[in-house]
Amino acid sequence: MISTAIRVARVGSAAELAAAVLMMLGFPAIMVAALVPSVPAFAAAAAVTYLADHYLHRKGSYLVNRLSKVRAGLSIRFLIRELLLILLLARLDLANNLIYYGAIGCFIAFYGLQAPHGAVVTLIRNRRRLPVATRNVDLKSRIDIPDAPWLGLLDRSAEKMLHLDLAAVVGILISAEAGSSVAGFVGIGITLGLGSLYVLALVPYVRGRKIPPNADKVLAAVDDWLHEYKPQTVLYFSGSKDSAYQVNMWLETMEQLDSRPLIILRERVILQNLAPTTVPVICVPGGVHLMNMDLSTVRVALYAANVGKNIHLLRVPTMKHVFIGHGDSDKLASVNPFSKAYDEVWTAGRAGRDRYAIADVGVRDEDIVEVGRPQLAPIQGWEGVPEGPRGAAADGRCPTVLYAPTWEGWDGDPGNTSIMLAGENIVKKLVKADPPVRVLYKPHPFTGTVLPKAAAAHRRIVALVEAAAAERAADSRFTSDPAEQEKAKADLVRIEARIAELVGTGGERADEAEATRDGVVDVDRYEEVARLRGEWNEAYWRSFPAWEHRVIEGAEPRLYDCFNVSDAMVSDISSVVSDFIASGKPYAVTDSAGLGAEEFKRQNTAVRAAVILSNSAKELGALLDAVRDPASDTLAEDRKELKQYLLGPDDPTSIEQFNTAVANLALKADSRNLGQESRAAGAGTPGADELSDALSAQPPTA
Repeated sequence: MISTAIRVARVGSAAELAAAVLMMLGFPAIMVAALVPSVPAFAAAAAVTYLADHYLHRKGSYLVNRLSKVRAGLSIRFLIRELLLILLLARLDLANNLIYYGAIGCFIAFYGLQAPHGAVVTLIRNRRRLPVATRNVDLKSRIDIPDAPWLGLLDRSAEKMLHLDLAAVVGILISAEAGSSVAGFVGIGITLGLGSLYVLALVPYVRGRKIPPNADKVLAAVDDWLHEYKPQTVLYFSGSKDSAYQVNMWLETMEQLDSRPLIILRERVILQNLAPTTVPVICVPGGVHLMNMDLSTVRVALYAANVGKNIHLLRVPTMKHVFIGHGDSDKLASVNPFSKAYDEVWTAGRAGRDRYAIADVGVRDEDIVEVGRPQLAPIQGWEGVPEGPRGAAADGRCPTVLYAPTWEGWDGDPGNTSIMLAGENIVKKLVKADPPVRVLYKPHPFTGTVLPKAAAAHRRIVALVEAAAAERAADSRFTSDPAEQEKAKADLVRIEARIAELVGTGGERADEAEATRDGVVDVDRYEEVARLRGEWNEAYWRSFPAWEHRVIEGAEPRLYDCFNVSDAMVSDISSVVSDFIASGKPYAVTDSAGLGAEEFKRQNTAVRAAVILSNSAKELGALLDAVRDPASDTLAEDRKELKQYLLGPDDPTSIEQFNTAVANLALKADSRNLGQESRAAGAGTPGADELSDALSAQPPTA
């Protein structure tokens, strides 16, 4: 019932729901206390509304933010509370008392301060919102971007300003109870004094040298930087906050390019959710600004998503345009007809090429290039299972099976995930397997966010894994090294402290303008953090016995890290399966919708080399046999063929294939541009030999 209420109220937790209920009940309670009248009751109810309101704002609650849509916004709630305080004074027969008139005058003056405060805050924010926002771009040496106001002045400024009435409210209540006006006027003075100081503290930031340069100067500085940097390959991205992962997955690839990379974003919210990178980033919300930007040195533009704003860069003929996507699957999005707008479409392997041929959406076969999946480089191949009696090593280490189901999806189709219909059956069979295996359970982070049944199934699976772990810990067959585990845990604490120190050194950016000015990554620190994350991952797996069943939630360790310590995986139809295929290890996929093995394989290329599980998971024995004994692994050759079909060859590496594709397309762009220059000069169309000589004279890309 509580989970249903949380979902209906659009709050994130039971605590938020409780705060929302208290706030909504608090205002009627204040009115009743004012009418009775009762100063203690009024004070108690008012305190509840203050605290609940503050908590909901601090949590960014959807519910409290939507109250303004029904004319119950923040200012109205404060005003109602103050009007009810005046009603309380009247009901206490204080209408002729000086404190009554003082309260009225105070609240009128206080609300008079709201207008200049709001105007100044808005003006500061507008002036400090530059036409572009950047990371790893040196604008500091080109233009003067002044420091932002102290973060506390602008962060949730309206809420802070309104809460200054607290001094007056407390003072007036004390006066009403004590019969003396002194406390009330002291509180009134504090409220009006602090409100005036708040406005005055902001005024310097709307005048003089504290104002950032205008748009023309900022754009000129960006063009100056572009002229100096001379970017050659651009990753272009536009999308919503939830799609930031689509650009984040390409950051490491961009860092490994042989040509000079640049990332262009179109939405500020994407920049705010961009993972750390050493690649220069320019966020250009305005289409006109982008189209006027000097990108004359760019030869290849990469697009990770098909969105309308792509046209703002697609219109540039001096560069070649490539759709690289953000995943390689059998989904309809992978064969979008819009893809024919690009010069080339890059896929991981032959499967992507065949997918476009079957879809017949206008993408020509000669325009498709297979480049592999550079993101899968961290995934390690299979080194075999531990050797020992009954499948266990001398230290109790045994084969590890990862259960990584996807979530239930927005439509609630039970076929989306195995967790509700098959999850418990899968885990029960795994923890009871003989010879034993270790189970790692890593659910999708969205599991249970739509369907309560999925959340309940997840909780039962967690309980199963934890109970099995406790039972195994008491089994004499499984030994551990407590000293080694304590050392690993100490290493984790040390590494986490160092990472926090490195990541937090720069402090919180006051605003976007300051982040643009100072947002040049420290490469040494960036590399040290990357190294420390690798050490953290290694220490994590040492911090508990190699035979221990484990529930793994949260961002760390990453899914690919779980792949690398596992000998097999059970999952559902999702990108998880496609990525795991890169390891070459045995895997099983659950046919939760009950299509049948043959139809399931026909509809989903990625499961053609998988053990297909029904919801009873009775077929799981075939997967365990393949893990324990290579001779029983009847799908080994199928996995090799499917891996190459989906992801391309291992040699050359995917990043080498990717860099070659970039270089080849850059040559095509140069060829086209030289031809245009020759025609514009009236020299006619150059022959192939002339173009070859001209291109060979070009300096090599770096």
